[in-house]
Amino acid sequence: MKTKQLMFGLLLSAMVGGGVGVGSYKLLEDDTPAAGQQLPNTNVRYTSAMRSSTVTVPEGINFVTSAELVTPAVVHVTTEYNVQASRGQSQIHPFLRDFFGEEFEGYQQRPQGPAQGSGSGVIIASNGYIVTNNHVIDRADKIQVILDDKRTFEATLVGTDPNTDIALLKIGAENLPALRYGNSDNVRVGEWVLAVGNPFNLNSTVTAGIVSAKGRNVGILQAAGNMSVESFIQTDAAVNPGNSGGALVNLNGDLVGINTAIASQTGTFSGYSFAVPSSIVSKVVDDLIKYGEVQRALLGVQMQEVDSQLAKEKNLKTLNGVYVAEFSEGSAAKAAGLEKGDVITEINGVKINTGAQLQEQVTRYRPGDKIKVNYLRSGSNKTATVTLRNSKGSTEIVKRDPKASKSMTIDGAKFEAASKQDLNKLDIPGGVQINGVEGSAFAETGMRDGFIITSIDKNPMNTPEDVQKVLKTTRRGGLLIEGVYPDGRRAYYAIGR
Repeated sequence: MKTKQLMFGLLLSAMVGGGVGVGSYKLLEDDTPAAGQQLPNTNVRYTSAMRSSTVTVPEGINFVTSAELVTPAVVHVTTEYNVQASRGQSQIHPFLRDFFGEEFEGYQQRPQGPAQGSGSGVIIASNGYIVTNNHVIDRADKIQVILDDKRTFEATLVGTDPNTDIALLKIGAENLPALRYGNSDNVRVGEWVLAVGNPFNLNSTVTAGIVSAKGRNVGILQAAGNMSVESFIQTDAAVNPGNSGGALVNLNGDLVGINTAIASQTGTFSGYSFAVPSSIVSKVVDDLIKYGEVQRALLGVQMQEVDSQLAKEKNLKTLNGVYVAEFSEGSAAKAAGLEKGDVITEINGVKINTGAQLQEQVTRYRPGDKIKVNYLRSGSNKTATVTLRNSKGSTEIVKRDPKASKSMTIDGAKFEAASKQDLNKLDIPGGVQINGVEGSAFAETGMRDGFIITSIDKNPMNTPEDVQKVLKTTRRGGLLIEGVYPDGRRAYYAIGR
């Protein structure tokens, strides 16, 4: 038994710890303090505004002030999973699944009872919003947050973005200690930073290191799909399993990143750690609060990084920038006049040398926003103003239907949109949950309370109105209802009309 526990411990150490950050969307006046001034720890409502993060290092470096400011705002996130529902594919790098095998899907497997996991989180607003990594809470049936003062709250999942590995939680509390975003663009290689989290369930652990690199793409979000965004801040601050979702801060106590992954030969810290920069985190959190969905803006190019071999092959006059190899359908860049063979060198005045740097710049915008793109064509400098588009090639903002949160009684049963947490856990794009089946027109189907209808006659169901519309417009014949129960069991029912 001890050998098995030891082996599991070694395997678990290869995982990235989880973490959560808090934010609220009650925008107040910008009371941003001057650089170096300590922020108050209470009554901080959410704002995505970033203050200057230029750091003045005192003689004889001292981490005490930053650590004392940050530690109360970093929380412990614990999760529970029912085993059957947790067997699905997780939005993390396949290496983790391959390494742990089928018995491990991002949580600690127990012989009896629910599986459990844990990570870290950061409070970003005093009224209970917390940001964390998506992989920390992915498919969780229950999410709890333990504050630094030992109070425990059940958390509601506001939204997730697997493409950046960010998730937003909300707890029912006020006057919480909260951190403000620092501008990750100001962070410099060689600058001191602190990592704060809960490695190995050791609460409120602070480690120090320097920024080793910026704009790193290490391929850990490939499972999220081809829209994944990686432009990590790389540090040598010690980060271990349990740190994921925790805070990366500078010596002012500014939140400049969310710790997400480690690169190690042993599974525990012996190499480098990687954090999602605050420039990406703040945009994702804003979208989840304002729209319920992340608004992904795309330039619409397939690119290659310029190196000596490509420069020679394509007769390029530079080794900087990214090469435009092809355009996607409905490309914003193509519509603005860019052509295959152009080399993009700057976005809004920020120099671009890698695909990760380009992604980081574009990701902070929404469809319909305009950006200035500098590029080289046949050795000549050119500039274009590009209106960014979404994945469908339009500038439309996709906003969650406010009706989705309302319930409706149809033929005696109660219908309401499935919660974001259930959608995330079951890996379904949408659904409508039914309750009060007994005594309703749906009782004869054999359906049970809690069933989540995903489609009726192949028509996707996202709101109670969708269900009502299909039932009203179908006059004769039967309907095939497809869906899934909260424990992951899929089911099909027929109902006559």
